[in-house]
Amino acid sequence: MENNKTLYTTFTKMAIKVAMINEYSLTKAKELVTKKFEDHPFEKFILKSIKNDEFNKETLIKLTNNCINICEEFGPDRDYITLVLVLESINLETLPKNLKKDISSPIVAHFREEIIKINKTIPAPPPFNMFLETRSLVEWSTMFGLYYLIPKKKQGNNKPVLLMPPYLGNDSSTKFVRKYLKSVGFKTYKWELGVNMINSKYLPKLVERLDEIYEKHGEKVSLVGWSGGGIFAKIIANRYPDKVEQLVTIGSPVWGVNNMQTPLVRVLEFLRGKTLRERNDKFLKELEEIPKVPVTCIYTKTDGLVPWKHCLEAETMRKNIKNVEVYGSHMGMGANASVLVTVANALIENTQGRKPKGFITKLENMFFPKFWERKKGDILKDLISIPNYN
Repeated sequence: MENNKTLYTTFTKMAIKVAMINEYSLTKAKELVTKKFEDHPFEKFILKSIKNDEFNKETLIKLTNNCINICEEFGPDRDYITLVLVLESINLETLPKNLKKDISSPIVAHFREEIIKINKTIPAPPPFNMFLETRSLVEWSTMFGLYYLIPKKKQGNNKPVLLMPPYLGNDSSTKFVRKYLKSVGFKTYKWELGVNMINSKYLPKLVERLDEIYEKHGEKVSLVGWSGGGIFAKIIANRYPDKVEQLVTIGSPVWGVNNMQTPLVRVLEFLRGKTLRERNDKFLKELEEIPKVPVTCIYTKTDGLVPWKHCLEAETMRKNIKNVEVYGSHMGMGANASVLVTVANALIENTQGRKPKGFITKLENMFFPKFWERKKGDILKDLISIPNYN
């Protein structure tokens, strides 16, 4: 939080300065910036910062450079896109039509360009993480026995879910995820397109598949995509929010793929004979957009194939965008108990508008990494407290 305080203190000054340069009074500029941060995770801190500062000591250029320097020091972060969009929105709303000289727009554009540069510097997974991918063999083999120990609850209400496999995977790759979702009451559907080669030609067939399921159930369909499957799921969610209930990605690079450092890209380019940029420029540009539906991104920091920062969406954009960390390998995420439970809980929460409750849910918490970070006394209290089945 301390890092966020430094960044947001500087950014709010910059945002207010943009409005003031465009002929807004200090009071009116503060009101506009306050409105832009309604429901933001750091809303209270931002409001306090706005009230306590004079905002007259530094120029817009200096504030912008300070903000860029802070972002460079903190390193790449998908949440920077929230700052860019807020700043562009403020500039657009406050820019007078009869302004003779536009001072703010070039500076705002410069801020976006610098953020893009910073976010291009995400390194490839370290060699040690790549070596750890061998544990996926253990994860898949043990899941055949472990699966029956995972708590299950009937809360899916037969809601439709379309699952998309990872790069070089097929419907067999999502076997355990589909099986678990069925056991908790969801109606699951395969993608039925064979091996996923991450080719944009799959999109028309996937849209047809979505239409079939949508018409069959008469309601929106939830999309779950693992790795490369999450890329397709996100693009479809962007294109058809009227037919998509929510998006859940599992170890999927959901932004910055054009500059992603990973051995997967090199394999993909070798198989196709062309670079990713040459082949799918429009496809990857669509991937940068954030769907208007609820989004849950599941990732692991020990991912050996995809840089984990590419697997996170901008949580600061909206309350219904969440990133959930699990432990495990990239190739083993389809057979990871934490992943299965997280997917089910996200689907339940976003379709029913409430988090899963009850004693079984408390048992499930043992499959989450945060469980082991808690005090033993708190864990014991949770497990022996009176169950809530509402």
